Amino acid sequence: MKQTLGHMIVRLRKEKGMTQVELAEKLGVTDKAVSKWKRDLNYPDIGTIPQLAEILNVSVDELLQGKSNTPNNTNIVNLILKSIALAMGIAIVVLLTMNQIEVTNAISMLAIGLICLTLNEFNWWCFISAIL
Repeated sequence: MKQTLGHMIVRLRKEKGMTQVELAEKLGVTDKAVSKWKRDLNYPDIGTIPQLAEILNVSVDELLQGKSNTPNNTNIVNLILKSIALAMGIAIVVLLTMNQIEVTNAISMLAIGLICLTLNEFNWWCFISAIL
């Protein structure tokens, strides 16, 4: 699937666990410039593209074409996290309707689902690397 350059930069930057400010510092540009790139309001200078590709660990071609040949395990993990959260929500509703679960267990299941959604929304790999 083809992505805009801005979306590609955002996705790859997040996969690296980098903030806009950190990327800007590495490239010697302002964080406002990086912000404009992500919103496709502006584009990196042609001389910045090779350095940007190197920092994001993709080829210039991959970056400019809007697709990455590197496997994206984060998509699979994010899908799993969303699936767990959805399954917990459905299980809670069904089991409560059938009076087959205690409220404390339902709250525990709800907490698991919310944790999965939180990890999915934020840079879950930052949490994991902090634990390790």
